[in-house]
Amino acid sequence: MSANRKYKSSIFTKLFSDPEGLTTLYNAVSNSSFPLDTPLELTTLDDVLFTERRNDIAFLLAGRLVILMEHQSSICENMPLRMLIYIARIYEKIIDGKAVYKQKLLRIPKPDFIVLYNGVDPYPDETVLRLSDAYMDTFIGGDKHA
Repeated sequence: MSANRKYKSSIFTKLFSDPEGLTTLYNAVSNSSFPLDTPLELTTLDDVLFTERRNDIAFLLAGRLVILMEHQSSICENMPLRMLIYIARIYEKIIDGKAVYKQKLLRIPKPDFIVLYNGVDPYPDETVLRLSDAYMDTFIGGDKHA
C-alpha cells in the first residue's frame, strides 16, 4: 500500500507554515543566513477552483526573493514546467497587473525554485532540472537559421 501523497504534502505545508520555520528551512537548504525576523509574506497558491495548480509553499522573503518549495515523494522531471506555471500565477498575485503595460521596467522579486525529494527511488542529493530540456526541436529538416 502506497502512502497518501496529499497527506504527506499537507504535513509538510503545516510544518513549515510559520515565518520562522520557513526562514529556518530556507536558510538550511540554500546555505543562506537570513535572520528569523526577516519580513516574509506567504504567496502559496491555494485556489480552490484550480486544485491541480496548487503548490506546496511559496513566500516572498525580504520583499526581494520569491521562494517556491515543493515536497515530492516521487521523481517528477516536469518540475521546471510546473514551477513556470506557479511563478507566473504568483507574480500575478503580487504585482500590479497594469504595470506590465507601462514603458518603465517593472522590477520583480527573483525566484528561487527548490524541490525537496524524500522518495525511495535513488536520486542525487542535488540536481538541476532545466525547462529548456523539455523544448521540442521545431526545426524538422532544413536550416535552423534560415
